[in-house]
Amino acid sequence: MTGPSALFQGLTPLAVRMRPTSLDEVAGQSHLLRAGSPLVTLANPEAAARAATSVILWGPPGTGKTTLAQAIARSSGRRFVELSAVTAGVRDVREVMQEALTQRDLYGQSTILFLDEIHRFTKAQQDALLPGVENGWVVLIAATTENPSFSVISPLLSRSLLLTLKPLTDEDLGMLLDRAVTDARGLSGAVALGDEARAALVRLASGDARRALTALEAAASLATPDEDDAGRIPEISADNVAQAVDRALLRYDRQGDEHYDVISAFIKSIRGSDVDAAMHYLARMIEAGEDPRFIARRLIISAAEDIGLADPQALPIAVAAADAVQFIGMPEGRIPLAEATAYLATTAKSNAAYLAIDAAISDVRSGGFGRVPIHLRDAHYPGAKRLGHGKGYVYPHDAEIGIAPQQYLPDELRGRRYYEPKALGAERDVQARLEKIRRILDGG
Repeated sequence: MTGPSALFQGLTPLAVRMRPTSLDEVAGQSHLLRAGSPLVTLANPEAAARAATSVILWGPPGTGKTTLAQAIARSSGRRFVELSAVTAGVRDVREVMQEALTQRDLYGQSTILFLDEIHRFTKAQQDALLPGVENGWVVLIAATTENPSFSVISPLLSRSLLLTLKPLTDEDLGMLLDRAVTDARGLSGAVALGDEARAALVRLASGDARRALTALEAAASLATPDEDDAGRIPEISADNVAQAVDRALLRYDRQGDEHYDVISAFIKSIRGSDVDAAMHYLARMIEAGEDPRFIARRLIISAAEDIGLADPQALPIAVAAADAVQFIGMPEGRIPLAEATAYLATTAKSNAAYLAIDAAISDVRSGGFGRVPIHLRDAHYPGAKRLGHGKGYVYPHDAEIGIAPQQYLPDELRGRRYYEPKALGAERDVQARLEKIRRILDGG
């Protein structure tokens, strides 16, 4: 067997082979790797003989939590022990602690205990970590994808530094892919990576380094030499990537026309009450790796601009969806986004509030404003009452129906109407009520 598939057969996964051996090779997380930062200090071999603070790394999958722990252990010369909260129990933790104490006392060697998915540990299992962490038998580096405030016991949190990892940027992922193609630990230059394939891998990875490298390896195994140029190394194409990940590659550039076209179609489908079209464009954005926070922001704008008081619940639902996406992340965040999309698309629509504020702003910008009526001016500062400020103002709560006939707009704009509710949804009731209010205010 020849070609890329034969070259990579039997090797450990590319994502494992490409793990950095030092912090200098780590992609992304620059906010945690500045000179003098806790992680850089922890990786310093000169600090290995001194007590060190344990850390909890919180971030999405594929952002380098395991990588950082291993790089720190290698750079510092510390002994490295890894446990998974999925398989380890209290007994395993205690054995690691005892061995770490022995290594420290007999050989003067410090131990890093990397505990993956600490949020899966029960309280009893986390309690078993406390003696070793508190007494410095181990330097704990714990990883979690869930908020430690809810999943890690307080005594352990108080004895550790909480560091938040960010999804890798497109630039970070591109650099990782380029390195993996050429590095001797990776694909050793046995294939080339086409620009479209590279962009597709970056897009599909959505900030996850492991996902990017796994897809790259699978796509590389499908690359074949060009029949017209047998002496040339095979190039990974966008089709190879599509085959490898078993999904169609969307033409979608987050900085290009497709980005604006799809979000435009999404919002217009919601405005037009076509929930099926709205779901289609939402799916296209999700699959293309669009920032879910951007989608959520557009939903909030749509709720205020296109629905308004026709359904006062639309805006709170859109805001709740944005909060949910921020809290739980993706891919689960697609569900509240879909729920909000369905609600906004199927509910009553009115842009009356949107039109009202734009009309008012237009008047103000064109000089359509006058002095505040004297009875509405502030009468509390010294000399205000002598100027007549507040004189003649009727306190609405003193009126029998809570509304008193009086003028609120400046004289120049008296009788101007900005907000004109529509007879749609909940705004139908607003319309009827507003007609009565305006008659009362006008003294009718």
